Amino acid sequence: MKPNLSSGVQALAARVMRVSAVLVVPIAFGACTWFTDFKRQPKIDPWEPLSQNDADTTTPPRGQPKFSVPMQGTSSAAYAISYAPLPGVIDSFSVVPNPVPVDERSLENGRKNFQINCSVCHGVNGMGNGLATKYGMAGISLMNERASGFTDGYIYGMIRNGRGVMPSYNRIEEADRWDVVNYVRTLQGKTTFKADTSPAGYPGQNGTNVPGPSQTAPTKPVPYLHPTITLTPGSSGVNSATMGGGKEKQQ
Repeated sequence: MKPNLSSGVQALAARVMRVSAVLVVPIAFGACTWFTDFKRQPKIDPWEPLSQNDADTTTPPRGQPKFSVPMQGTSSAAYAISYAPLPGVIDSFSVVPNPVPVDERSLENGRKNFQINCSVCHGVNGMGNGLATKYGMAGISLMNERASGFTDGYIYGMIRNGRGVMPSYNRIEEADRWDVVNYVRTLQGKTTFKADTSPAGYPGQNGTNVPGPSQTAPTKPVPYLHPTITLTPGSSGVNSATMGGGKEKQQ
């Protein structure tokens, strides 16, 4: 009986196809970068500002991560004085000296923080006629004799810990709190400067019209390298969800 050449050729061809598939599949899949749209979506890198323009007044600055390790240190250790809003605790701040001189920089920063955090109750002039008084909140004037008699450290302590109906404004950073104290003193007429009570900006405005980034956390941003996106084989181009809008180099 003659051998069936057709069957032999078919078997050999099938074997070659299987071997080829085994060799080609790893090469093909190894050349692909999977899920590129997931890994390379438009994003802001850690500490990268949303805008690279320092004069941008419409884009918010990016603060530093909460509980980060300070680079410049603090004027007093955070653990040295309790955060409890108790009279005795706040009284202990009375002897803490104000380490920040009264100057234009301090007053401008204090004005921004005061108008954002304090004026809603105390009023932009410190007269205790803020917007919250229209809704039943008791207006606390900073212009009376009692408030004028507080030491800088005591006012700082009330901002830090809160007291009575006033909540803690520890979200205002340590150095900024002293700027607020200087601004309050200027409102009270206790400095040689005239307090600027004009709005620092309109509601919703950001950029240079609001306090800058953290001063008590890492302040050096990571470099923004603008990485090149490599397209996977067979891609027709960068889609609308990827960075650069199709301007990256295709390999």
